[in-house]
Order: sequence, then C-alpha cells, then structure tokens
Amino acid sequence: MKIHGARERWVSTGGVELCVVELGDAARPTVVLVHGYPDSKEVWSEVATRLADRFHVVLYDVRGMGRSTAPAPLRGGYTLEKLTDDFLAVIDAVSPDRPVHLVGHDWGSVQSWEFATVKRTEGRIASFTSMSGPSLDHFGHWIKQRMKRPTPRKVGQLLGQGAKSWYVYMLHTPVLPELAWRGPLGKRWPKILERVERVPAGDYPTPSLPSDAAHGAWLYRDNVRARLRRPREDAYAHTPVQLITPLGDAFLSPKLYDRLELWAPRLTRRTLPAKHWVARTRPDQLAAWIGEFVTTNEDLEAGVPAQRTVADGKYADRFGGQLVLVTGAGSGIGRATAFAFAEAGARVIAVDRDAESAARTAEMAQLIGAPKAWAETVDVTDEQAMEKLAEKVAAEYGVLDVLVNNAGIGLSGSFFDTTPEDWKKVLDVNLWGVIHGCRLFGKQMAERGQGGHIVNTASAAAYQPSKALPAYSTSKAAVLMLSECLRAELSDQGIGVSAICPGLVNTNITATARFAGVDAEEEKRRQKKSSRLYGLRNYPPEKVADAILSAVVHDKAVVPVTPEARGAHLMSRFTPRALRAIARMEPPL
Repeated sequence: MKIHGARERWVSTGGVELCVVELGDAARPTVVLVHGYPDSKEVWSEVATRLADRFHVVLYDVRGMGRSTAPAPLRGGYTLEKLTDDFLAVIDAVSPDRPVHLVGHDWGSVQSWEFATVKRTEGRIASFTSMSGPSLDHFGHWIKQRMKRPTPRKVGQLLGQGAKSWYVYMLHTPVLPELAWRGPLGKRWPKILERVERVPAGDYPTPSLPSDAAHGAWLYRDNVRARLRRPREDAYAHTPVQLITPLGDAFLSPKLYDRLELWAPRLTRRTLPAKHWVARTRPDQLAAWIGEFVTTNEDLEAGVPAQRTVADGKYADRFGGQLVLVTGAGSGIGRATAFAFAEAGARVIAVDRDAESAARTAEMAQLIGAPKAWAETVDVTDEQAMEKLAEKVAAEYGVLDVLVNNAGIGLSGSFFDTTPEDWKKVLDVNLWGVIHGCRLFGKQMAERGQGGHIVNTASAAAYQPSKALPAYSTSKAAVLMLSECLRAELSDQGIGVSAICPGLVNTNITATARFAGVDAEEEKRRQKKSSRLYGLRNYPPEKVADAILSAVVHDKAVVPVTPEARGAHLMSRFTPRALRAIARMEPPL
C-alpha cells in the first residue's frame, strides 16, 4: 500500500532495519504515529494525509512488521526497552533538533506509554496522544489495587477486563497463533474487520498481515506477564497526554483509565462513540483532535498564550472540536442547545431565519466556549436554500458530527378551524424542515462513513392527542416516526437518531404560536395567556438542551423531557384509553 506523497527512508537500530515514511514539510512540528497489533504503519494512512498539510508526519513499521526486518531470534527481540531504542533511533533521524509529538494506537500506544515515562526520552517528546492501549505498568497497578481491596465493583471490573483480554491469553500459546495467522485467520482478517469493526474495505490491511501478526505475538510474550507482575513505580508521564477512549472498544474497558491523572498530571480526556480501529473508522475526528493538541502544546512551548481548546463543561470530553448544526437557534430550545454544545467545546453553526438572532447566538456561543461559531440565515422550509446551506457547510466547515433539527412553530385550534394554508405552514416548518435537514446533512454523514448523530425535536404532543392541537400534534407525531425509521436505517452506518419530546417548556414559541379560527385580538389574548401559563410552569430550555446532549452521548431513541412528557409517554404505552380521555378536555385558554 502506497501512501500518497510519502518519502521513504531506512533506520538501522539493534540489528533491525526500520522502514520509515515522512509526509509534509520537515520544518514544521513533527508528529510520529506508532501503529498497533496486528497492523503496519498503513493503518495511519487516512489520519496521516489529513495531518500532512499542517505538520511533518512520520510513520514507521515496528520491527518485524510491514517492511521492517524482524529481530533474530524473535524471543526477547520485542521488549519495551528495545522498542524504545527503535523509537529514539527514528526520531533522531527525522527530528534531531526538536522534540516530537507522539501518537499511539493499540500496541503502538502501549509502547508509547513506555516512551513517555522513561528517563532517557525526557525532553524528546513534546506531547503524547494515546488511544486503545494502556501502559502495562499502570495496568499492573490497576490490577493490584483491585485485588488488594476486592469490593464487588472492583471484582466486576477485573472480571470484565479479563473477559475482554481473551486474545492476550491466546497469543501466549506456543505456535498456534502463528499457524492461525499464516493460515485461515490471516486470509479472513480483512472481512472480519469490515463486518465486526466496520472498517471500510480497500487496500488495508496490507499483504504482509500474516507475517506481521505472527511476529507481533512476541510483543505480548516478551512484555505482558513480566510488567503486570512487577509494574514500575516511577511510570509517570513527563509530557502532556491526550487520552482518546473509544467507548465501543471490544478489547479494553474505559475503567482501565480510572485515576490516570495520578500517572499523567497534564491529562486531557476525549471519548469517541466508536470501536477499536478508530484510525480507520474515525480519521477526521482523530486528525482534528491530534492537530489541536499538537498546536496547543507548540504554542505553550513558544510562550504563546493558548486559547482554551478543551472546554470545562459537561460532556466536554465527548464533543470537544466536533461540528454541530442547530436549526431554530435564534431563541428558546435552539439557542440553549447551541450554548450547551459550545460549553462542551463543540464548533457550532447557529441556523435561524432571523439573521440578527442567529448572529447573536453564534457570538455568545464563541464566548461560552466554542472554538469557532458561525451564523447562517435560512428558512428550513425552503428546499433550495437548505441545499445551498448543506453545500456551503460541507465546503467551508466540514461534515457535521451532530445535526439538531429544532426549528418549529406552534398552532392551536380545532380541526375544522384549521385551514389548508395553516396545515401547509405547520407541516412545512415542523416536518419538512426536519426532512430537509435529515436528507441533506444525514446523507453527507452517511457518505463520509464516520458516523454521526441526528437529533429531531418532536414534542410530547407526538404521542399525547389533544382536540386543540390536531395540526401541531400530527406534525410532531410524523417527526417522531420519521426519527424511528431513520434510526433503523442508519444504525448500520454508525449514525444515531434521537427524537426529543419536550412538554411545557418556557420559550417564546407560545408568544408566536397561531390560534386558528379566532380574530387577531382573541389570538393575541390567547398568546399572552398561554405564555403566562408556560411562564408559571417555568421549565427552562437549558434542561431540554442538556437532555439533547445526553441523548447523543447515550444514543437514546426517544427522550421525553419534563415530568408531564414522561408521564404522557408512559400512559401512551400502558393506559392509552386514559390518555384519550384527557384529549377531550378543553385547554385552559
């Protein structure tokens, strides 16, 4: 597999020849990407090409893998000490005068923890980004702590990680792993990755996989048991560390990183809703986080006051740097949602038909914590305008990580008082606005192939019938069903879909809601009275915004918000007749 634009060199160290490739301008900060097991350097190709326009990117095949030669004999040739020798030889060749920014995945991260904590590399590493590979020393202490004081919770954690580590035991078996990798497993591995991990098919893994995996078994045999039995007491990171934890990792529990701050005092945490092979399935997000972390530490080293790149708000580790678009962001739930994502460190696109309100939301979002925020003026009912917005967002900002279809209007009145024009207006905003957003931005997410999440604001009215809200309830029920259908369709592509169903929330929708079948004076009176009732209820939109972020984090399908919304949702499932009886009641207007 050839990485476009790569320059190749060979580095001799400890009796082996390491294949090293470089991309980008060598005068820029150097980022070294270390691959894991059973991979070769090509696992990083998608991430490397995304970083190469800003950094000097270096990849190398670990000894015995890819195009690097293997030690002879294999036994004893893969100790962490020898891997550290290899790393130092590589960085001395590619960046002799400046420290490098280290990134490791899987076993590349395991050995990189060694690099980041031993004395002889001090001053040579400017930062370290770790993913899906703990320090064996930290892991050893983690095990000892839980065995020393075995509470039920700690025993459960030990058993859980023990089950996830089944492959480690297998790799310690003599001869059998080599036979499996050079035989049927090596042939089927690409399909296994594609089916189980959703790694896109293509020219990865490389043809060297069977021999890479056979040689790499000695990484485990030479290091795991020795280090877990006698973990180092001085394994403290001497460089800033960014920990990226894939929450769906089948091999490592997030609990392994509990209290990691004790070992890495300058720690930044990130989480990603993905499986183990994130370098192939989430290259955009990884490149963004790595680039941000490298730039921040370069600025600090140069004495430049760094802007806050990791927000302090709730879910900051999850949404930092992600791109989020919110429609109806000029006020109410939309504005509160934009602010909540901004506080979590996301980049925010505030969309509203009112240009001034959208601009104010974007300005405040950036003050609250968004690294970047933009305002876009569009009417979500205008299909062509939405298509142009989708094209502009993709071209100028990137593909969305989260879409929040929130724009909506209210309409009250009996069915026979509701005119066809009333129906069209409500369905255009509340339903077609959601359809346009899902179709245009959801398609971009699907084509990117790196997951994402769509949030559609429905309402408790979606499942709570009312004789006063036939048009509004119908539009919101359609949004709820659309969300459920999309969730089923997009689940295989790693795209979550959530329907948020608020009840009585104190926003300005009541002040702008229309009342069918009454004159202007009566409509104004009802608007004032409904606003007063919602004000007395005083459920803030910020709580709905928090529920939206929680829905994305936990991939929830339907989220009733407010006690009355949750109560009506339960009644719709268990006592629908009682809910229909309530629907006949006259509203207090």
